[in-house]
Amino acid sequence: MNSRSRRLGTRVVTALMAAALATGLAACGDSNADDEANSAGGTDSAEGFPRTVKHHKGEAKLESKPQKIVALDPSLVEAVVALDGELAGGVGSYGDKREFPPYLGDSVSKTEEVGPLESPDLEAILALEPDLIVSASIRHEDLYDELSEIAPTVFVETTGPTWKDNITALGEAMGAEQQAETVLGSYEKRAETIGKAINDKAKDPEVSVIRFMDGPTRLMGKASFTGIILDDMGLARPKPQDVDEFAVEIGEEQIRQADGDHIFVSAYEGGEQAQERFLRNPLWRKLDAVKAGDVHEVNDATWMTSVSVQGADIMLDDMAKIFDVDPAR
Repeated sequence: MNSRSRRLGTRVVTALMAAALATGLAACGDSNADDEANSAGGTDSAEGFPRTVKHHKGEAKLESKPQKIVALDPSLVEAVVALDGELAGGVGSYGDKREFPPYLGDSVSKTEEVGPLESPDLEAILALEPDLIVSASIRHEDLYDELSEIAPTVFVETTGPTWKDNITALGEAMGAEQQAETVLGSYEKRAETIGKAINDKAKDPEVSVIRFMDGPTRLMGKASFTGIILDDMGLARPKPQDVDEFAVEIGEEQIRQADGDHIFVSAYEGGEQAQERFLRNPLWRKLDAVKAGDVHEVNDATWMTSVSVQGADIMLDDMAKIFDVDPAR
């Protein structure tokens, strides 16, 4: 065991002893506390607690409805917020910014950033005294045992295309199953409504999505976050993008595969130079959408990396504005 693990273990034991002492004193001070809570209708049992939650790494026993949650992936941070959870700590971004997306507003004003994503600060997490930690095996599988020593820990398998399933899984862990169902149902109804309006107005357009990277350029497929939303909207995709894959990588000589009735363009960090090269290429200027003036530059952070219902709603706002249809808010 390294020195960091020994320090963490000591702090965990200390925290657990303090919690046990506090619980014992509270019980001695008011032996009728449980009866009073029952009469007020506010017991955990009425909300389905205690409960055991099965997840990707095993099971987690939750004695009561979580009041202080730590989420160690940005998409899970947004899922907790969407479910009105009390987010004590979280990892706010995928890069080096160490901040939460501005569209989350006051919902994260009291949330401590415990990143970076690659190596969350375990001592900062411990100091927050959470009663639920959520993450993904693809992110922090090696940290699962240490995190479980701090608080009940629930892992989903991965992030990205599973974003809707992850909201449902967090709903179970948080005792917010109905909230999860409502949030997802509202999003799906809105996506369907806006998509129908776009199809009616623009005569079933084919929608192309290009993401410029510091590397190969991507045509976003149906298994990407953006692709899932376009599918929920019922919008057609150009044949090269109408595939059950995350993305198809292309070079400049394959620019014609990017064509559609409307082209949506975003650039990730470092992708700006690739975008400039593409746009200067004579083949780009020959695309039907380019000649028609139907190329739209969109925000990469919401369209690609948010992987959340909040990001999906912003994308729907953008689509409604671009096609001049009712945003169905």
